[in-house]
Amino acid sequence: MSSAAPDRPTVAGLPPAVWLVIVAGCLVGLLNFGVRSGFGLFLEPMSAAHDWGREVFSVAIAVQNLMWGLGQPFAGAIADRYGTARVLVAGGVLYAAGTALMAVSSTPLAITVTGGFIVGLGLAGSSFAIALSAMARNVPEDRRSWVLGLGTATGSLGQFLMVPLGQGFIAEYGWQTALVLLALFALLIALLAPALRGKPGSGKGGVGAAAVAEMEQTLGAALKEAAAHKGYVLLFLGFFVCGFHVAFIQVHLPAYLVDKGLSPALGAWALGLVGLFNVIGAYTSGILSGRFSKKMVLSGIYFGRAIIIALFLLVPISATTVLLFSAAMGLLWLSTVPATSGLVAQIFGPRYMATLFGIVFLGHQLGAFLGVWLGGALYDATGSYDVVWWAGVVLALTAAALHWPIDERRVVRQPAAEPVAGEAQA
Repeated sequence: MSSAAPDRPTVAGLPPAVWLVIVAGCLVGLLNFGVRSGFGLFLEPMSAAHDWGREVFSVAIAVQNLMWGLGQPFAGAIADRYGTARVLVAGGVLYAAGTALMAVSSTPLAITVTGGFIVGLGLAGSSFAIALSAMARNVPEDRRSWVLGLGTATGSLGQFLMVPLGQGFIAEYGWQTALVLLALFALLIALLAPALRGKPGSGKGGVGAAAVAEMEQTLGAALKEAAAHKGYVLLFLGFFVCGFHVAFIQVHLPAYLVDKGLSPALGAWALGLVGLFNVIGAYTSGILSGRFSKKMVLSGIYFGRAIIIALFLLVPISATTVLLFSAAMGLLWLSTVPATSGLVAQIFGPRYMATLFGIVFLGHQLGAFLGVWLGGALYDATGSYDVVWWAGVVLALTAAALHWPIDERRVVRQPAAEPVAGEAQA
């Protein structure tokens, strides 16, 4: 896919075939992230329709995040071994099926199975993390941070587009039909999958000693190497905090605003605005991560989150402060992804990026599980979200400190034997 003839026309220095991968990967991220970003809109209407407390829906989305996280390393490993397209097709079908079945889930067990287990596994298989790994391996190393930022930014555009659209579907057709319509969007991921076919070794890459050593490395050796790397562990812990923030706000912000006397529509637009500004934030993070220390970029992002959340809690709430909070938080929303995934590729190389980033992403989803569940559980117990909001501030400051000690240098490994000509990318 990346072996275009030297005289083949290019766009911005990249062959058209590579741009096809980039565009398809961006659209997968847009649909994967966009559809699930609107699930928080269904918290109130589904809870009211079935006479549930908020913890029931919260548990289902918490399980969704957990299954997404647990499934991501396996989905990444399958993609690394057998190719990206097959994983995306299976994930897209599961994602669509689970979302549609949420519409007929009338018991706590049913919503946990459909919206939790099925959608969660579908998200893992159709994840932007899978798409990002395909994009990263098809561009030269000096373009990698840029393409990771571009892919993440497009995923955020999905939030901006899909959340208000989801609210419009609910207002016009009711929440059950809205879920079915969103499921159709999720199914489009399976149709985009063929453009992302391929696996590590089929993209851009050199044939020097480092590349040979990387291609010779087994998955087991890669996992052992990463587990022994202090920076990899710190990335896992830092991404836990990111998941806590993102999932809690995504699911509970609309209901929080209604509790404060504001309109449900404002909640939808607030989440949409987060997505819009994250287009800027994620793309900028990709550029900054290519020019400056990625760990410093991450520390700055988490410190900024702590300040923004604290200010939001301390000033009187109004439509204006909500929209300002959403815009500011949007700039830092998924801007962690280009720097985090870029650090994984920078330290360990792209060979097992889908697997290694998938494990780091598990940390993100464990944080998401805690944030979503804790929000619903504490609200039902106390009638307030205040404890979870302030916990987010403390965790953000902790994450800012965790990234400072990370060693960003590429690990050094030697090839097992002198490569024979033509074997470097076998």
